[in-house]
Amino acid sequence: MKVFPLQSIAVKVFHWINLFSVSVMLLSGLQIYNANPVFGGREGLHLPPILLLGGWLAGGRDWHFAAMTLFSVNLFCYGLYVLLSRRWKIRFVSSRDVKALQGENVKRKFYSWHRIAYTAIVPVLLIAILSGIGMYKSAQFDWIVKLFGDDWQALRIAHFMTVPIVLTFIPIHVLLALRVGQKKLIESMFW
Repeated sequence: MKVFPLQSIAVKVFHWINLFSVSVMLLSGLQIYNANPVFGGREGLHLPPILLLGGWLAGGRDWHFAAMTLFSVNLFCYGLYVLLSRRWKIRFVSSRDVKALQGENVKRKFYSWHRIAYTAIVPVLLIAILSGIGMYKSAQFDWIVKLFGDDWQALRIAHFMTVPIVLTFIPIHVLLALRVGQKKLIESMFW
């Protein structure tokens, strides 16, 4: 039985902060959405208060921006950590993964799919962060608004559409990690 190395304390901290900040952003983002749904305007789908954080629009925005700041700083620090520790060599997709997907080794295929998912989420997170900043500080970051065609609704839709992608990525990320390293790998990320 293969024993996985313990993850560094930095990796554990990054995972815990991501789990917390994404949860807060989701619940507070739904509070913001309830104030003026992206699809359907004020007559759009309204969610029950149990799924919301902030109590009202301004409260939801405060929670959302606080969690976004934490999430963004955490991602930036994690990016530096991956770059400086050279973990990018094993975390992101490479030509080896394309070859592995064509091979017979099932475990290697799961490693490759995991790296593909891990790499694919990076531009999605960048779109989420940029579109969020563009909505939050449109006067200060008008160049971001211009990236989205100077269209407020395009910013909102792009930002909103990243949510189901990230929420789909999370279980895929966990399931692929389970396939590769079973429960011990998942536990090593948090404990």
